[in-house]
Amino acid sequence: MAQYIGAVDSGTTSSRFIIFDQHGRIVGMDQKEHRQIYPKPGWVEHDPMEIWANTQEVIRGALAKSGIQGSELAAIGITNQRETTVVWDKTTGKPFHNAIVWQCTRTHELCKQLAAEGGQDRFRARTGLPIATYFSGPKIRWILDNEPKARSAAEKGDILFGTIETWLIWWLTGGPKGGAHVTDVTNASRTMLMDLKSLQWDDEILGIMGIPRHGLPRIVPSSDAQTWGPTSENGPLGARIPVCGAVGDQQAALVGQTCFAPGEAKNTYGTGCFLLMHTGHEPIQSRHGLITTLAYQFSGRKPSYCLEGSIAIAGALVQWLRDNLRMFDSAPQVEKLAREVEDTGGMYIVPAFSGLFAPYWRPDARGVMVGLTRYINRNHIARAVLEATAYQTKDIVEAMNKDSGVPLKTLKVDGGMVVNELLMQFQSDILDVPVVRPKVAETTCLGAAYAAGIACGFWSGREELYNNWEQDKAWTPNMADAKRRTMYTGWKKAVERTLNWEE
Repeated sequence: MAQYIGAVDSGTTSSRFIIFDQHGRIVGMDQKEHRQIYPKPGWVEHDPMEIWANTQEVIRGALAKSGIQGSELAAIGITNQRETTVVWDKTTGKPFHNAIVWQCTRTHELCKQLAAEGGQDRFRARTGLPIATYFSGPKIRWILDNEPKARSAAEKGDILFGTIETWLIWWLTGGPKGGAHVTDVTNASRTMLMDLKSLQWDDEILGIMGIPRHGLPRIVPSSDAQTWGPTSENGPLGARIPVCGAVGDQQAALVGQTCFAPGEAKNTYGTGCFLLMHTGHEPIQSRHGLITTLAYQFSGRKPSYCLEGSIAIAGALVQWLRDNLRMFDSAPQVEKLAREVEDTGGMYIVPAFSGLFAPYWRPDARGVMVGLTRYINRNHIARAVLEATAYQTKDIVEAMNKDSGVPLKTLKVDGGMVVNELLMQFQSDILDVPVVRPKVAETTCLGAAYAAGIACGFWSGREELYNNWEQDKAWTPNMADAKRRTMYTGWKKAVERTLNWEE
């Protein structure tokens, strides 16, 4: 009998494969970074073939390190950076262009044209999304407009579109030799092309965007009892294993944190920062700058929805200090530097490197450091970098409380930055709510494993998943109200200084 579940995590900076046991504990893991390609300021790309090669490598690596055979896995789940877009030839599997990454701003002019008639919220009632460079639909259109071979293949019916989980599922299940071309509801809800209620591609929006429907994948549940196909015996697993779970990375963390009840929320601190609150079986339209999106859908059940606040730059700001400013050698050192000072000396950093995402949606914004004096040193800068992530999270929580009508009581946290205890304490202080970290911090991969495991019967249902969740540590607020208000007022002033920079 199969004893394990495998999960691919195809993230913004790396690919991982994690093997979990029945209790949701990690028994094997491997990881490999991929290149970040910056052809122009504001443009971000990945090589899809490199991501597929790395995915195969980490699957083999995790199996080898753990001594587990591919045949011992019950199923495979996939989680992925969501809006990053690939367009490829279905007969050869060759991409027509590098993947355009979710952070990329190259579709700004196209988005302005789309918003010229009907405004930024032109499609929001149907898709839950504002018109923004963040989402996949305009990225597909950009490739069709700028790659003649892609346009020609589209006219012949030889083109396939997809986000990263679609790309990997297609290859894992056979690629050009009959690979499944599917996308789950969570990833489809990030394209700006899917109707939130019908869970189908919207023909009117496809027509406006000029995207042919025949290139789009079939929309499926996140956890699908109708497996999309087995892996190949010649593939990295060396066995025929069902691929039947896929969840966009932030929704996967919601599942991994077992936020299955309306009002429950989690925040993932990674390259960006993403706060999701479960809102039930009906979509709630945001009036305060958030995204309405799919939380997940289990096979045979109604879909669940959530409100999301998306922050483009969180851990990436720490990487910027390390790689661009050479302030330290490894990311964990930022906490040691920040602890050398009591506060930021009155300075703020707003990392609007590619504009501001929720709740502002201002592509014209650019990053600023404000409040600088001769007193400021690198310790203050390090502390301001950490505080910037917490302030951006507070912006989201303020909007979420207004939209949902349910004040946040506790924030479950996960992602690479949650090992930073200074950040977690400041997050609790500035939000004035407890912050809770689970024992298994790899909740994104765990959510993808849960989706596949529920689909194939490895786990019986949600009760078993609830029982797997354990608290590792909690932080409680320890800041005076007056100080909290003063500091947050300063942050809002700093945000104002970022606006209207780009014409």
